[in-house]
Amino acid sequence: MPTPKKKLPSAAVSRADPKAASVRIPKKLYEARTNDLREALVQLQIDLKPQPYKILLIIAGVAGAGRGDVVNTLSGWLDPRGVETFSFHAQTDDERTRPFLWRFWRSLPPNGRIGIYAGSWYTETLSEEAKNKKDLATLDQDLARIRLFEKALVDSDTLIVKIWLNLDKVTQGRRFKALSADPLTAWRVTEEDRRHHRIYDRLERTALHILKSTHQPGATWTVIDAEDERARNLAIGDLILLRFAEHRTRIARLNTTRVAAKPDPRPKPLRLFGRRRLLGLPLDQDLSAEDYEEKRDKWLGRLNLAVRSAQKAGRSIVFVFEGWDAAGKGGAIRRLTSAIDARDFRVHAVAKPTDEEYSHHYLWRFWRHLPRDGQVTIFDRSWYGRVLVERLEGFCRPDEWRRAFAELNDFEKQLTDHGTIVIKFWMHISREEQLARFRSREVTAYKQHKINAEDWRNRRKWDAYEIAVGDMLALTETATAPWHLIPANNKRYARLQILRTACRQIEAILAT
Repeated sequence: MPTPKKKLPSAAVSRADPKAASVRIPKKLYEARTNDLREALVQLQIDLKPQPYKILLIIAGVAGAGRGDVVNTLSGWLDPRGVETFSFHAQTDDERTRPFLWRFWRSLPPNGRIGIYAGSWYTETLSEEAKNKKDLATLDQDLARIRLFEKALVDSDTLIVKIWLNLDKVTQGRRFKALSADPLTAWRVTEEDRRHHRIYDRLERTALHILKSTHQPGATWTVIDAEDERARNLAIGDLILLRFAEHRTRIARLNTTRVAAKPDPRPKPLRLFGRRRLLGLPLDQDLSAEDYEEKRDKWLGRLNLAVRSAQKAGRSIVFVFEGWDAAGKGGAIRRLTSAIDARDFRVHAVAKPTDEEYSHHYLWRFWRHLPRDGQVTIFDRSWYGRVLVERLEGFCRPDEWRRAFAELNDFEKQLTDHGTIVIKFWMHISREEQLARFRSREVTAYKQHKINAEDWRNRRKWDAYEIAVGDMLALTETATAPWHLIPANNKRYARLQILRTACRQIEAILAT
């Protein structure tokens, strides 16, 4: 594959020093430079360890360019205690039962560490040539998803270094021929490698399209000539050091301007309708115990049938329960799950992040718990904590919670694009009803574990939370993952309404 210098504008993909990449490096010089590089890279790891960000190193390129050799070389240079290596191939059966990026989110290393990807989220897109416009359209959808994924990581300060190892067609063919001629190395040239060499030109066009489409701020591609292995290795080591130094300087500069989040008591004009929707919800519904029991069994049976129909169709279901403290989320979830086979659902109660979870992007812990096709996961509180409690308690910066609305919409779109049915509830009660329930919990022995000082402290911020909820409803309401507001002053009414709503949404989606 010729170096894409003529075909690719310099603004699209950066290149390592072409002279350093093309000159053959003598062995003695290489060994001397290697010693310096190893020392510098280990020092990089020491400097990185306490930082609240990670480094992702993506090694891609044409067949025969030495991706495996590069990974092995870097593994030898780096301290193994601070680096993880990943290699992804075609999706397994289990991986295909979840959204495309699920396996990549789960593999992300924690902050303070380096992740080396010999195979990555680019593996499948780079493995085949785009033969027609339809292929390109499908490819562009995948690339859009990858761009958003990388942007989310970059926005959380992750350093992404993407390297394309380049070989022209003649050099690739010569390398394959030499490897094949030696019985000790012939195994390294696979049938897929030979096929890729035959369709080199088509793969080159697709690769250039991918590189240009995914070259973006914070996640740029660097093309490195791989003809001389020593020059290639030195160029990669130098690039990692350079990018880390630039990144550390950038983060230090940003940290001087970042401030902690503070509650904003003023609703934004364009978001007012979300708060109006919340405040306009009637809370005076009544439902007797007799009426509730009469209707409950009907809707439980219908929900059981709907969930089993989704299972047969290979559709997973994600329930999201949000609401005021003491709004009745736990009781509603118990009624909901009574209609589902216990082997087919999991309830994930979301609490304060653990140290491990805190060392990752805030969405990492939710990606890990997504159900496979045909299964149900119920989130008792969810990713919306980013724009609620984390926003108001100062656990994230203003720039972080403000961009989270778009990140959450993208996250849910990936779920629904995969076929997951996302059902979101906000359980709403009045301030007076919450006070009555708090006091009841304090004097009822088996409920006392449900009330603590934090609940009372959150209650004092009711108005600020009301504004935040209004923003959430306005900015994360989508056609495929709408919000269902449930009047919950009457617990029986709320539970029945949740059963009805769940049934109707599942049935409607399965009918389309």
